[in-house]
Amino acid sequence: MEAQLLRTFVAVARLGSFSAAASELGYTQAAVSQQIAALENDLKTQLLNRRPVVPTEAGARLLEHAEPILLRLDAARADVTRMTSTPAATLIVGVTPLAGATTAPALAAALAELRERMPRLDISVRTGTRAAVAFGVARGELDIALTDGLTAPGDPLPELAPVAATGVSQAGVAVILPAGHPLAARRALRLPDLADSRWIEAEQVAPPLAEIRRLAGVDGFRPAFGYAGSDTLTLIRLAAAGHGLTLLPQPALSPEPAAWAGIIAVPVTAPRVVHRIELIHGTLRESSPAAELAAILSAR
Repeated sequence: MEAQLLRTFVAVARLGSFSAAASELGYTQAAVSQQIAALENDLKTQLLNRRPVVPTEAGARLLEHAEPILLRLDAARADVTRMTSTPAATLIVGVTPLAGATTAPALAAALAELRERMPRLDISVRTGTRAAVAFGVARGELDIALTDGLTAPGDPLPELAPVAATGVSQAGVAVILPAGHPLAARRALRLPDLADSRWIEAEQVAPPLAEIRRLAGVDGFRPAFGYAGSDTLTLIRLAAAGHGLTLLPQPALSPEPAAWAGIIAVPVTAPRVVHRIELIHGTLRESSPAAELAAILSAR
């Protein structure tokens, strides 16, 4: 199978339209149709129903393989480019909102030290979800990134993309409850006991409920409220107003209780989970801005 045919197939399946895929890829609609026909001929099976344009059972299975394959091809191209190109005078750093909130002082200090070493370096920081940051590093769109997620103590985060990952820190997590919540007086909580509670889905700034559900090992944790922003304080205020529970790493909570009026943070003791922050990157060329930043952060 040719990579170009796979890319066209993924675009058509994702967009549900031959014409939309043609517009996105810069082809004619006829060329897209020909490429899909060539792929189906190669595999000797129909991959897409035409009306509506949705994957067949075989197409859905191919899609599961195609997207990781294409990501690895992009990662390989980006990795080779990083090794052979002249180091750029720019550095693009990715960061997930929670990783940024919990490492802001260290990251700011590291970037300041890097700027002293490389005064003419142009630095930009971009925020995104864990998946967006991982894929951005793999594809060479980001030079280096700080990402975060929940895992068992000492375990790495599940791989989302073919990138190198180094643990930076790990910390306990706490359930954020309104002060008047029946469980607010508890000294510790078990996640399985909260499966039927009202939860806030806030994937930009808190662990996704699907991740909490997986780690708790029970069904439940259904969203009662959705927050699509990336501000931790707003999420905490939503929890304080009774819109639902949320889970945050303890370092993200201010040591000043007055800053979080109306909420109680109760540590999670079962199952044993931690909030882990990782530094992720592709191949680091010696003395490149990304390699220098990685060394500074590791030293800190």
